[in-house]
Amino acid sequence: MTILSAAADVLRCFSSTRHDVTVTDLVTLLGMPKSNASRLLRSMRDEGFLETVGDSKRYRPSLLLNQVGQLYRFAASLIDRADAVVGAISDRIGHTGYISVRRGVDIVAVTAHPGRHALRVVTSIGDRIPAFASSTGRALLARLPDEEVRGLYPAGFTAPSETAPRDIDDLLARLARIRSEGFAESHDEAVRGVRALSVAVGDPATGDEVALCLSFPAATVEPSERLAIVRLLGQGAAEIAALTQDKRFFPLNPSIPETAP
Repeated sequence: MTILSAAADVLRCFSSTRHDVTVTDLVTLLGMPKSNASRLLRSMRDEGFLETVGDSKRYRPSLLLNQVGQLYRFAASLIDRADAVVGAISDRIGHTGYISVRRGVDIVAVTAHPGRHALRVVTSIGDRIPAFASSTGRALLARLPDEEVRGLYPAGFTAPSETAPRDIDDLLARLARIRSEGFAESHDEAVRGVRALSVAVGDPATGDEVALCLSFPAATVEPSERLAIVRLLGQGAAEIAALTQDKRFFPLNPSIPETAP
C-alpha cells in the first residue's frame, strides 16, 4: 500500500457521523497497525491534510481539504448546472433535492438543498450508499451497457430491503425500465422510509455524469405531486443534455403513469 492510498483510506473514514478519527479508529476501521496509523495521521497533519481537534489526539479534515472541495464543485460546470435545476425544483416543490455522482458501486451526494416541509429527508454530503439500491444510482447505472453493469457486481450483491433489487437480473430489468421511461424511482431501499425520484445527465466533453434527485418521506407525496416532480426533473435534465449534447440522455416517456408500479 502506497502512502497516497493509505491517506485516501483515512479520508474515506470521515462521514456525516464521524467528524474526526483517532489512531484507535484507524486500527479498528482499516485493520492498520497502531504504529503505522500514528505515523500516518501525524504525516497527514504535517502536510496540511488533517488538523488536530484542540489539544486532543483526534484528527479532522483540514481547511485545505475544505477549500479543495469547494474548488471541485465550482470547477465542475455540469454539477453547477444540475444543482441550479434541482435547487429551483426543491424550492418550488418543498422537498429535499440533491446532486449525486457515482464512484464505482457507490453513490455520493455532492450538493444538497434541504426541503422546507416540517417532515423532510435530510441528505448528508459525502456519505456513500449502494448504487444498485438507490434511484440516483440506478439512474446513472442505466447509462452503462448491461455487460458493464454486470462487471461491477461479479459476486452479486445483498439487497438492503425487500423493495431493493434482489439480484443482477432484477437490477438489469429495472435499468431497462429507466431507459424506457426516462427516470428512476426508489422506495424504502438503501435509506429506509425514504422515497426518491431521479434522472441522470452527462457531459461528453468531460466524461462527467450526475444524477438529479428529489427525496421525501415515503408516505407524504400524492400521485399528482410525484408526476410533477418527475416532469420537472426530466425537463431540467433535458435542457442540460441539449447544452452538453449528451447523446446518452434518456428523455421522459410522455405516458408516465401517475402511480408507481
